[in-house]
Amino acid sequence: MTNNDILRSIRYMLDLSDVRVADIARLADPDLAIGKDEVRRFLGKEDAEDYLACRDRVFACFLDGLVVDRRGRNESQPQRPVELRVTNNLVLKKLRVAFELKDVDMHAIFSEAGFPVSKPEQSALFRQPGHKHYRPCGDQILRNFLKGLTLRLRPA
Repeated sequence: MTNNDILRSIRYMLDLSDVRVADIARLADPDLAIGKDEVRRFLGKEDAEDYLACRDRVFACFLDGLVVDRRGRNESQPQRPVELRVTNNLVLKKLRVAFELKDVDMHAIFSEAGFPVSKPEQSALFRQPGHKHYRPCGDQILRNFLKGLTLRLRPA
């Protein structure tokens, strides 16, 4: 999935305005030059002439800002550097932290989306890339997680 697809999904899930998306991204980096117009271009259709691909740095700032927005800033810890490369595993980790999800919550979300994931398979998604049981998160897993989380946060 592209950063733009994931951003669209999260924006819908939380019913965020373009301005709010930009504000959340700036929570992680106040110097980030992003505004309503740029967010609108991120969220547009890929074949639109003013479409803009969301860079990893901007998307990582949005994910970090989402954690700060949902959970608050921990002043006793130094601010973590923004990741330069965003992977599906990183997106899954950041959403897990932002929404304070436990393993059972994650399992339920996958099941609600009609895509059950076993606990060992799920824990492999959160391991470090060098670990022997690490598993890269595919687009299908992330897509179903976003679908299940949307069903949980925005019931029909």
